Amino acid sequence: MLQFEDFAQQHAAPLLARYRDRLRTFNDDIQGTAAVAAGTLLAASNVTGIPLKDATIAFLGAGSAGVGIAEHLVQLMVRQGLPETEARARIYMVDRNGLLTNAMTDLLPFQTQNVQPLTKVGSWSDGKILLLDVINQAKPNILIGVSGQAGLFSEGIIRAKAAHTDHPVVLPLSNPTSRIEAVPADIIRWSDGHALVATGSPFDPVVCNGKTHHVAQCINSYIFPGKGLGVLAAGARRVTDGMFMAAAEALATLLPAEPDRTASLLPNVGDIRGVSKAIAFAVGQQAQLDGVVPESTGDDLKVAINAKFWTPHYDEIA
Repeated sequence: MLQFEDFAQQHAAPLLARYRDRLRTFNDDIQGTAAVAAGTLLAASNVTGIPLKDATIAFLGAGSAGVGIAEHLVQLMVRQGLPETEARARIYMVDRNGLLTNAMTDLLPFQTQNVQPLTKVGSWSDGKILLLDVINQAKPNILIGVSGQAGLFSEGIIRAKAAHTDHPVVLPLSNPTSRIEAVPADIIRWSDGHALVATGSPFDPVVCNGKTHHVAQCINSYIFPGKGLGVLAAGARRVTDGMFMAAAEALATLLPAEPDRTASLLPNVGDIRGVSKAIAFAVGQQAQLDGVVPESTGDDLKVAINAKFWTPHYDEIA
């Protein structure tokens, strides 16, 4: 199995498209990032009570990572029963040139699937349609930052978003910390303690209004170890989009059933071995549904996963 990592934006998506049906391969920066973000948002939907298919999502940053997340969320919405055209209508991609629309002529090929029609959004601004315009007009309940630019989720942005939804979900995923769109303490304070936050970098818990809010770190290591394990244990001939959706759904189920608005949206990273086994099993089962593995039982899959799972042990040196 071949994992693509750290490819330049202009090469990542074309190379994945070229080889994904010829090799057992995936791009972790696109698909792994998308899966862990989707799993986080599925967990958040369990807390807010708003299914993903009913969500409206705004992105700040329309590069390969942002578009990869958007594509994954569209597929999950479709999986939940929403027509694809309606799912795409719920996605708003904003970059340095403003909201992506079908009137723009300089978009990269991978950006063209997630544009808004100018007939729908043209009246939102006399010039460039900015993130604040999108928040005030589309009223997204989910905001995702993959811009790589620090401070773009300002107090005005967060307060405007919080005015439109009881529990805004905010994922400033840019890293390192010096590039994050806003730090969790500010997001939680500006939303009067109502925001659900996950970040791309690690942060300490935040105390607001007497409550301690735990901040999930939305990192690919929740996905790719279990993903690879599931592909190899099942003997999959290729890596499918369905496997990433199954991984995201499995990740979201690993939290307590009773929603807690101050708890982390992801399992403790110290439980990564258990997380990886659960994701491997979900990936293997999805491989069966996608027809890319020989037929087998769930028990066979569990045996194969355990056979490939190992614990590092180091002998003591006298």
